[in-house]
Amino acid sequence: MATPPVPLIEPALKRAVAFVDGQNLFYAAKEAFGYQYPNYDILKLAQLVCKSKAWNLVKTRFYTGVPDLGDDPMKNWFWSAKLAAMGRQGIVVYSRALRYRNKTVKMPNGTTHSFLHGEEKGIDVRIALDVIGMAVRNEYDVAVVFSQDQDLSEVADEIRVIARQQGRWIRIACAYPLSPTRRNSRGIWTTPDGSRVAWFKDPDGNILAVSQHVS
Repeated sequence: MATPPVPLIEPALKRAVAFVDGQNLFYAAKEAFGYQYPNYDILKLAQLVCKSKAWNLVKTRFYTGVPDLGDDPMKNWFWSAKLAAMGRQGIVVYSRALRYRNKTVKMPNGTTHSFLHGEEKGIDVRIALDVIGMAVRNEYDVAVVFSQDQDLSEVADEIRVIARQQGRWIRIACAYPLSPTRRNSRGIWTTPDGSRVAWFKDPDGNILAVSQHVS
């Protein structure tokens, strides 16, 4: 007869690290609240989310693609200045140049329109590596991932394995914006196993959600 697994002890003080996918968060906020540019304050957002769950935020990490200076000087300047400001706040920043390819869309009148479209490459991989690597090094108890990228789905499974190997309590959570017109509560993972979703408002009245996944 197999021995039942030993329950992992939940720590009273939970160390949290925020992992923010900048582009994913921007497009989610744009859809939910109509924002046209990434005017978010990442540190305050991470602090608010962690405070709502009584987690102790110990580090914030931000990941984004940045347009090349030759392709889009204005956005390159914007992101260079914003990332520098984040660095002064103590946020760990990881950026990569956007890659451009031709994209064609069909217009309502039946004609087609082609344009250069910038795409991030490697951001989701970097986030996954950091979430897993920092768990292995016992640098957090809760990973708060600001993204709904389905490419990160397997990270949750890996965190469960690490928790069992280390014999310690670890959680991974997905934080994302919601509004009355955007009722997306799927998070990163489909979880029929009792995972919970909590909604709350930030100081500007925007609705945010945190879904906590069991390990």
